[in-house]
Amino acid sequence: MKLRLLLIITPLLSVAACSRTEEPAGPQLVVYSSRIEQLIKPIFDTFSEETGVEIRYVTDSAGPLLARLQAEGENSPADILLTVDVGNLWQAAQMDLLQPIESEVLKANVPTSLHDPEERWFGLSIRARTIVYSTERVDPAELSSYEQLADPVWSGRLCLRTSKKVYNQSLVATMMVANGEEKASQIVKSWVDNLAVPPFSSDNKVIEAIAAGQCDVGLVNTYYLARMQKDNPELPVELFWANQSGEAPLNRGVHVNISGAGVTLASKQPDLAKQLLEWLSGPEAQQAFAQLNQEFPVNPDTQPSELLKHWGPFKGDDVPVVEAGRLQAEAIRLMDRAGYR
Repeated sequence: MKLRLLLIITPLLSVAACSRTEEPAGPQLVVYSSRIEQLIKPIFDTFSEETGVEIRYVTDSAGPLLARLQAEGENSPADILLTVDVGNLWQAAQMDLLQPIESEVLKANVPTSLHDPEERWFGLSIRARTIVYSTERVDPAELSSYEQLADPVWSGRLCLRTSKKVYNQSLVATMMVANGEEKASQIVKSWVDNLAVPPFSSDNKVIEAIAAGQCDVGLVNTYYLARMQKDNPELPVELFWANQSGEAPLNRGVHVNISGAGVTLASKQPDLAKQLLEWLSGPEAQQAFAQLNQEFPVNPDTQPSELLKHWGPFKGDDVPVVEAGRLQAEAIRLMDRAGYR
């Protein structure tokens, strides 16, 4: 019996000892992040060096992180939720996992269309989802808009990523705003009819399929192409900015989405968490986002990377990104009815 108790108690004492030795010497913030470590650690390290605030983070997909926050409730150790796509941020706000942030700095650094109207989350980087094409088989003069990819001229020539990815759900949601549900449904159904092969699991595979000749055009987030062009400048795939001209709604601008963050409702130190978000919206962190993942800064005073500049300027869709979150469930149902898997 004594031996059994010793075997039980010893690990508990070890855990307690570890907890005591791991207690931070100074202030600390806990971030739940769906962004991979290599993209956020250098940025957090810089903040810690400048402020003395230690950043600890848990990385996972957005869905499990939201479920974890909900399950932990007011006992959650998380101070900040950092995730990609407005659909995830909108859902976190709807689940009452985030608290409003009163910050003139954030409102000055982040355009109104890129943050929550109730200021529960703010965009930190922009990712445009647009058309890519084969430089060997497509004249860019043939391209114009997302809607035009429904034309029979692209039959057997289109590649898409799966509809299960939130990026496509948000794109279709904004198309519903621009075109109305019935027209958007017709467009998505025609996309399915034009597919050269079944949808892929990633944007990288869409680009690779175009380069390999499996299809001629596709839709991807810009940073996927930027990273591949950086590794292979001879890649026979180029970008086309969608919806830049023509009559409304075809001239509304390219679909833009965000990565962003908010202060959790459970945070016991919201002022310190706000300090981190304000810093992330400032020039130093914004430049880091631009360089590390080839994303566009949300802060208009920060320039994109040289790699992105070569694509030239573009007009972004000015539909508030929150609409992509609000209509996400309807967009999923629309894609399902259209046979887009």
